[in-house]
Amino acid sequence: MAPPPSLWSLWRDDVSCVKARDPAARNVIEILLTYPGVHAIIWHRLAHRLWRCGFKFPARFLSWFARLTTNVDIHPGATIGRGFFIDHGAGVVIGETAEVGDLVTLYHGVTLGGVSWSPGKRHPTIESGVLVGAGAKILGPIKVGAGARIGANSVVVEDVPPGVTAVGIPARIVREPVRRGGASGRINLDHHLIADPVGEVLSILLDRVDFLEARLNHMQRRVKNPVVESETKNKERLES
Repeated sequence: MAPPPSLWSLWRDDVSCVKARDPAARNVIEILLTYPGVHAIIWHRLAHRLWRCGFKFPARFLSWFARLTTNVDIHPGATIGRGFFIDHGAGVVIGETAEVGDLVTLYHGVTLGGVSWSPGKRHPTIESGVLVGAGAKILGPIKVGAGARIGANSVVVEDVPPGVTAVGIPARIVREPVRRGGASGRINLDHHLIADPVGEVLSILLDRVDFLEARLNHMQRRVKNPVVESETKNKERLES
């Protein structure tokens, strides 16, 4: 088994990924000093190493300190991959058995929570390249596939396939897999292109209403003109 990457290597990836995902980030010094999401993951990396080495209380204390200073609550037992970014870094909660892949982006108010008191796996697995919108809740030992997008304020309680977009309460798939990144490798932050399932249903209903109105008008004309209709039918019979 390969040795785990060094803390410096992980921290470097966590800082460098910010400029690729946040157009407001101007330089490394600004990121290091003013981004609470970066502070939270820096502290978590260290707390997680302590946790894995059996130093449970120091790990929990460091996690508490990180929450106090960043308003981001990450349990030291949570496993988080490279290039992790919490944009705006406020109100994020990540549970003990959560597993997060590489290049994952969370916005403020996201919860990776559990739904059971039972020991063992209780929290979600987020695969690489996932983007989770502000306020979304992903609950239970479920899996969000690589490259998926979770819409803001959604509640996810079932597995999400790779590459799709899921929104709503409970979350439903509203867009099939599409290419996410650009040529530069930046994440495509096309939040405004997330499909509107309610609007799509209303559009279908309006089309159906138009069709039924046209059919009703046709039937009313037939009722008002029975003689004409009868002559038309007789003519059709003769021609046939």
